[in-house]
Amino acid sequence: MASFVSWNCRGIKYKNSDLKDIINNYKPVCMALQETHLKNDENIRIKYYNALSKNNDRASGGVSLLVANNSPSIPINLNTRLQAIAARIQVHSFITVCSLYLPPNQSVDQTQLNNLISQLPVPFLLLGDLNGHSPLWGSPNSNTRGTQIVQLLTDHNLCLLNTNKPTYFHQPTKTFHTIDLAICSPSILPFFDFAVGDNLHNSDHFPLALTDNRIGRPISFLPRRYVFDAADWVKFASLAKITSDVVNNNSIDEAISQVIKIIIDAANASIPFSKGSSRRQNKPWWNNECQQA
Repeated sequence: MASFVSWNCRGIKYKNSDLKDIINNYKPVCMALQETHLKNDENIRIKYYNALSKNNDRASGGVSLLVANNSPSIPINLNTRLQAIAARIQVHSFITVCSLYLPPNQSVDQTQLNNLISQLPVPFLLLGDLNGHSPLWGSPNSNTRGTQIVQLLTDHNLCLLNTNKPTYFHQPTKTFHTIDLAICSPSILPFFDFAVGDNLHNSDHFPLALTDNRIGRPISFLPRRYVFDAADWVKFASLAKITSDVVNNNSIDEAISQVIKIIIDAANASIPFSKGSSRRQNKPWWNNECQQA
């Protein structure tokens, strides 16, 4: 099952270990990051993932998408001044994922939000830290940004995946709030299960996880392969016998199918398979003492 994760990391440069923990936990096909705090000439490098980033001239704000490199994807060129980045990703079918960060003290015009939505091919997931408060997602009151987001949902017939579970811990007041949102097109709403992580991972935002509940291939494991070094080639040779009758007594297409079947059946019987290895993010400093602790 494919999953998507959104996380305001509050600076990604020195949180490589935390990022790997989240990836190992959720095994996402795509991860949307906000407040990466990267400069224009910087990018994220993480094994098995391709990174798309929109940075600032100085190390503040910034958004990124990490897309699993075994999932076909197409970057979307967004014409917007908002801190947003998007890509279309092939899962069961194409789905657009957009990572969006709206700073709390920045004035955002409703037209800018409408313009962003108009550029996202449907169906889409809009994930990010929007800094809006509304009773619709569990806040005791509303602010201007929250009212804007509710208007956006109404105007474009969008769906909110959030429950009332808080996504943000305000350290000075020791209070919890919901400002990280997951918004989607109506057509894909039934297919996603929403959850909020219980670990801040050295940020002040919890990761949001969206799991596609349709049955599909897992993207977190490498496929099984033949282990040729352990093959019984004598057995293979005895089983992979292609006689002249197979070729002469069938049409070309039938003969090709028969030859392929004979070879594959012989290989399956005489060559063991690998178990398939997990695409885990390794941390060199991890040892048995860390595991025990």
